[in-house]
Amino acid sequence: MALDTPVRRLFDYLPPAAGDEITSPAIGARVRVPFGRQRLIGAVMAVAERSELPPERLKPILGVLDAAPVLDEAALALLQWAAEYYHHPVGEVLSSALPKALRLGAPAVASEERWCLTNAGAVAVAAGEPRRGPRQRALLMRLEASGALPAAELDAADPGWRTAARSLTRRGWIASSAVPRLNSPGDAALRAEGPILLPEQAAAVEAVSATFGAFAAFVLHGITGSGKTEVYLRLIERVLEAGRRALVLVPEIALTPQLLARFGERFAAPIAALHSALTDHERLLAWRSAFAGEARIVLGTRSAVFAPVPELGLIVVDEEHDGSFKQHEGGFRYSARDLAVVRARHAGVPVVLGSATPALETLHNVAAGRYRLLKLERRAAQAAPPVLRLIDLRGSAVHCGIAGASVQAMERHLTADGQVLVFLNRRGYAPTLLCTACGWIAPCRDCDARLTVHLAAGRLRCHHCGLDAPLPARCPVCGFAVKPVGQGTERIEEALGALFPRAPIARLDRDVVRRRGDIEDVMRRMSSGEARILVGTQMVTKGHDFPNVTLVVVLNADQGLLSTDFRASERVAQTIVQVAGRAGRGARPGEVLIQTEFPDHPLLESLLAAGYEGFARAALEERALTGWPPFSRLAALRDSARSADAALAFLTEARRLAQRPPPAVRLLGPVPAAMSKRAGRYHAQLLIESRDRSRLHEFLDEWLPAVERLPSGRRVRWALDVDPLELF
Repeated sequence: MALDTPVRRLFDYLPPAAGDEITSPAIGARVRVPFGRQRLIGAVMAVAERSELPPERLKPILGVLDAAPVLDEAALALLQWAAEYYHHPVGEVLSSALPKALRLGAPAVASEERWCLTNAGAVAVAAGEPRRGPRQRALLMRLEASGALPAAELDAADPGWRTAARSLTRRGWIASSAVPRLNSPGDAALRAEGPILLPEQAAAVEAVSATFGAFAAFVLHGITGSGKTEVYLRLIERVLEAGRRALVLVPEIALTPQLLARFGERFAAPIAALHSALTDHERLLAWRSAFAGEARIVLGTRSAVFAPVPELGLIVVDEEHDGSFKQHEGGFRYSARDLAVVRARHAGVPVVLGSATPALETLHNVAAGRYRLLKLERRAAQAAPPVLRLIDLRGSAVHCGIAGASVQAMERHLTADGQVLVFLNRRGYAPTLLCTACGWIAPCRDCDARLTVHLAAGRLRCHHCGLDAPLPARCPVCGFAVKPVGQGTERIEEALGALFPRAPIARLDRDVVRRRGDIEDVMRRMSSGEARILVGTQMVTKGHDFPNVTLVVVLNADQGLLSTDFRASERVAQTIVQVAGRAGRGARPGEVLIQTEFPDHPLLESLLAAGYEGFARAALEERALTGWPPFSRLAALRDSARSADAALAFLTEARRLAQRPPPAVRLLGPVPAAMSKRAGRYHAQLLIESRDRSRLHEFLDEWLPAVERLPSGRRVRWALDVDPLELF
């Protein structure tokens, strides 16, 4: 049995006794079992003839929740692989794969309420009962004539029938029961024909289609606006025609409504959407739709990689480079992109990893022959790629972070009836509140970070721990005036409003997207032309299509250029290319202005001269020389504690357990995190590195059990992160 506990083992139980007959639940079914003083819900992983434990220590299963497995053989294989690769307790891995309602014991199959006459009720009807109460009499007669009726049908016939039903139930004349609802597999039809494919698109569709029924991994590397989504739609069309189903993963919730709309326009087929914005009940309903085979397309964010998809035919991972596919927090830290490839291998189906800026690990797999590259080098609408130019801030007049040349370009494009997108990956009004007299800077009391000014709300907020405080009018130290320093999207919106008072402005960041429909409202304003300028953070880079945007201005391209994180340059390049791709997607040419104080930086020079491919080649050569991934493998043992000493003490003891690691394995640290204090706790990490993946995992298999036994581990919160994306 796999139980949701931090213990890295399975637990043995006796099958439940049903009278004189001993029955065993199916492998992959949920059961309720005693666990100490608790009662837990677990999943059956295997059935054996005997246990290593003595019979007197074995307890029987209390109840079987599923007549059929909720986790089939392929799902169990994927979850077992994930538990082994990420060195995480299999029970917690299985728990991550199921909606909360199922973990609490909700039925896996939807049921409907049905009402029927009891034997006593039939006798009462024959005797002309009840003498009074016409509504009760009508309900009895309806049930006698039709047999068991669903509650929904009774609602339609008489909305007030439940009042009569309560009286009849008390008299024992009628009874209700929950009957499993049998959902038939959803039909799938083409609602609308797609556009004529470009030769590159058609070749990509044929290449993937030729592998249906077998595992193959493809990288669809298409420049922004080249029609990657149309390739996905054509492939899914063929999968549906073959009677199979498709799983589509996207990195952000923001992309889900947009893709749902496109899929709904193209296909008359049930679609299940799974993402974190759903309520627990909505997530359960979507999971049930997928589990029953009703949904022909399952679309979701990271956790949807575990969704049940019977007769799976294709997996698509859109924007595969995006860091949102990696679970960074909590115990089980996995990469949904990598698990999608493993799932495709287990299921024997092709997987398509799409991006305009593929991750360097993905391109390395292409070079090694593990993945096959499909390229889309032309924009689908025949539009030319945008022209990129650097604006040297060292010699430019700047107003509120916006260079004079950028203002002139905005005015030119707005006059020509174009739209403008201004990108700044920093929300709020300003990143710092400064006292101009004593130099006090508003700090976060729980983090090694400054509080961000949110002027419209009159608040100071920490973007790391969520601390919220009133915005002071004067310095709390010396009483002098304070002022916001730096720019956030809120301040840029204010500055642009003053510069272009006749151009309506929309903003897209997490401060304005708080309720369902907020993103769609911004999209509608841009698509209709109601908004002429869009100011946004990273959210605007994720696949949005604004045909009338002819100018993109990147305000702070220097973030990350001088970072100590070896992945920082890759993220900067991907962000610039992705946001630049929002320009000129329609018939009109696009222009991209990149403001920088380092116009001679090699990264920016390679992007302008050779595009993302040129940058990726140079970056991979640099990674090969330095031995960073993908030319080595990493794991990070991370912890947090109430004191910095406690955080480092546990990791120091953990390192001592590996005084003589294998020659192919290196331990680096422990060291405090770059932001040591966060949310009131002190964070540190110990890095484990090896150029040989198998040697790294062999070391972890031997080392982690000893780490778990360290007494100091009970005084910290710790977790292992295999293939970490962020080294903080």
